[in-house]
Amino acid sequence: MEITGPMISKQVRTEILSRISIAEQEHNVRVLYAIESGSRAWGFASPNSDYDVRFIYAHPKDWYVAVDLEKKRDVIEYEIIDEIDINGWDVRKALQLFSKSNPAFVEWIQSPIVYIDDGKFAQSARNLVGKIYSPEKGIYHYRSMAKTNYRGYLREKMVPLKKYFYVLRPLLSIRWLEKHGTPAPIEFDVLRSLIEHERELSAEISSLLDRKKMSMEKELAPAIPLLNEFIESELDRLEKYNGNSQAAGDGMDDLNLLFHAVLD
Repeated sequence: MEITGPMISKQVRTEILSRISIAEQEHNVRVLYAIESGSRAWGFASPNSDYDVRFIYAHPKDWYVAVDLEKKRDVIEYEIIDEIDINGWDVRKALQLFSKSNPAFVEWIQSPIVYIDDGKFAQSARNLVGKIYSPEKGIYHYRSMAKTNYRGYLREKMVPLKKYFYVLRPLLSIRWLEKHGTPAPIEFDVLRSLIEHERELSAEISSLLDRKKMSMEKELAPAIPLLNEFIESELDRLEKYNGNSQAAGDGMDDLNLLFHAVLD
């Protein structure tokens, strides 16, 4: 089943589906699920943003029955061509990472832009999130992401506009995890609802979002004091986070059942 989504033209979607089909033939695999994972899915793409296409694939069953299985390559990667960046994970690798609450996998299965969905794998994975996903690990991940991007890019007089969203999105994701205890949605507009009562901050983010959607990817602009104050306040608060929440289990029995269902 092929599904379109926001901000993806028919021409680009057709090209992406063609490249995924070529990958299936070149590597003798079956794509179970393919989505958009970057700024276009998050809702703050620039006109020249890449298309960050990610997919989960499966080999024929006998490929996994091998003495040297651990030595086999479990990713498919291609060079970026015409702003289309495509790569994928083998389903076994994906489920192993899911068992560790891997943030990328959990975000992929929530993407609002879906190119291919076999109707089974992603929904089955979503059904297991409550058993497997650890909000504690999510908070540590997003805190590290926000801290790295803020310290690396946003403490100069002139800063790359897009990096504000690479800090704000993880910080708001943490607020979501703290409030709901479930994986944060990847759409930035949904996360923004958490601070809509902070009118000055929300207005500044709205203005920045409008500028981001019209600017080029690497455009620089003066730092925004109000946003920097908010970011520093949140990072200071999160330094005291001790991870007291109850971590989920790895759900390996359920993941094995899903893996076998895919192979069968």
